[in-house]
Amino acid sequence: MWRPLPIWGGVPQRLIYDNLKTAVQRVLEGRNRQEQARFVAFRSHYLFESRYCTPGAGNEKGQVEDGVGYARRNFMTPLLQVANYDELNAQLLAACTADEVRRVDRQPQSIGEMWRNEQPHLRPVPAAYDCGSHHDVTLNRYSQVVFETNRYSVPVELAQKHLVLKAYPFHIKILTPTACIAHHARCYAREQDILDPLHYLPLLAERPGAFEHATPMRQWRALWPQVYEELLAQLRANAEGASAAQQESRAVRSFIQILMLHAEQPAEAVEQAITQALAVGMAHLEGVTFCLHRLLDPTPALPTLALDNHPQLRTLGAQPLVVARYNQLLGGVV
Repeated sequence: MWRPLPIWGGVPQRLIYDNLKTAVQRVLEGRNRQEQARFVAFRSHYLFESRYCTPGAGNEKGQVEDGVGYARRNFMTPLLQVANYDELNAQLLAACTADEVRRVDRQPQSIGEMWRNEQPHLRPVPAAYDCGSHHDVTLNRYSQVVFETNRYSVPVELAQKHLVLKAYPFHIKILTPTACIAHHARCYAREQDILDPLHYLPLLAERPGAFEHATPMRQWRALWPQVYEELLAQLRANAEGASAAQQESRAVRSFIQILMLHAEQPAEAVEQAITQALAVGMAHLEGVTFCLHRLLDPTPALPTLALDNHPQLRTLGAQPLVVARYNQLLGGVV
């Protein structure tokens, strides 16, 4: 039963492989193999021994094939319906955990009992190994880098001509020599544009005329809540300028400044702040920011002052008003 290392609680002494290309660069005589350099680094990090099956010798891995068939029939039939790999892995892990009570034919104990006997013999788990592959990439004029035919966006204000792309199975990172400046879900289709609209907002603030036609904004507008369109319409209605073009430019710039709040705050909070600002007639950057701060850091309720131990103070604020005392402010005498 497969488990990720943190759940195993240790590293096996030896792992057996069926000559997968990720690990084996060339099959040599007998059980000798020329391993891939990256796999050697991975194995050296976790300090386990690798052993390889004989090519074409199905008898060496019969139990593995049986286990794969059992998992397919019992854990993945009918076909699982999931939104992403995280959900798939969670379902499979739950199924494997529930299967620990099963006793395999001709074995003296259940899977869980045998596992608890084996676990103390594992080596300690070191810090997680960074398995990302490095690729030198060059920024194009659209503030994008190309990896496996797909284009990934980079923040325009942080972009450099030469960058490093680090690819993982489900995401990619784009780095300068000192920092990670972009993070995207990895795309396995071809010739796709994976664009983060926040990466282009500073440029659009300088060129508001491109707002309506910019691909990142058109993609975002297809998904964002209707209240964003209401805010933009209100900003256009309130904009001032010598010409219609100037009014449009000012409205779009104000709208982009509000969208920039997404860079630091959750999308749900920004949406609520826009909704509140529209409701109270504060459809501008300052109003949305004020509502956002109130949502994120609401004014605390003041506790009631307890006067049980100070009876002499209970009448404060309840005395009858003596108007003549205000003459003191005018120099009069009470």
